[in-house]
Amino acid sequence: MVETINSPATAAMSRQALTARALLLGERIDTDGLERADLVSTAPLAFHAGQSGFAVLYRFGVAVLFGLSPLEEDEIVKKIGLRVSGASRGDDETLVIEATLDGEEKALPDGRLAVRDLSDARLLVIADVLAKSVALARDERRVNAVFDTIEPFAAELAAKGSPPWKRKSMLELMGQTLLVRHRVSGRVAVDDKPDVLWDRPDLERLYARLEDEYELTPRARTLNAKIDVIGETARALTDLIDAARSVRLEWTIIILIAMEIVLTLFQMWVAHGR
Repeated sequence: MVETINSPATAAMSRQALTARALLLGERIDTDGLERADLVSTAPLAFHAGQSGFAVLYRFGVAVLFGLSPLEEDEIVKKIGLRVSGASRGDDETLVIEATLDGEEKALPDGRLAVRDLSDARLLVIADVLAKSVALARDERRVNAVFDTIEPFAAELAAKGSPPWKRKSMLELMGQTLLVRHRVSGRVAVDDKPDVLWDRPDLERLYARLEDEYELTPRARTLNAKIDVIGETARALTDLIDAARSVRLEWTIIILIAMEIVLTLFQMWVAHGR
């Protein structure tokens, strides 16, 4: 369960609208030892930052920053830069959030999000969805790259009727598939709800609405289906290569046996002629 520390009510009331940015920083963020006095949550690590901002760090390499200026964002990114492994940038997600007077939480036509208030608990729910969306975008890009890699092998098999003789490439392809599958099911855990919902079940509807808005479950399902296709294709090509190698080995053995028989017969003929 999430461990939270209540922040002053005036901090939430002073924020009427803010911009959230989910930044993909790398493969993993080591949050151990980053505990501080103004922590709002420990899993994920969340704290107040800047003049009136909010930051949430996820171990799977994403930082979600609320209401920070570009300079304040750069300062936080630099501070945690040494704790990021496999550093890379890309697939950022931006969302403008504003408190609505009527208390109705909904997506607005201009792409903004209206919420009942800008409390820390609500920001944690929003951060969870944005972080997962950014992480999924990274994995979708990688899976598509694997598809681009596997297409020439399948095309060669269709054109020539024989698999390409690149077993090492097939094994590398299977390794990439396993890494993406592990990242989706293990690190990101798209199907897991944020821990804050244990303490705030009233935010379940907001999470469900955002999850549907960003299509997290369908995207994860599609991603896993693509991974299954890649894995099956790679295994099929590897099996074909192994079968072809076995056939070649069998023919080599047959030829060696035949040569030995011929040599033996020749030696017997020579001995008989003497």
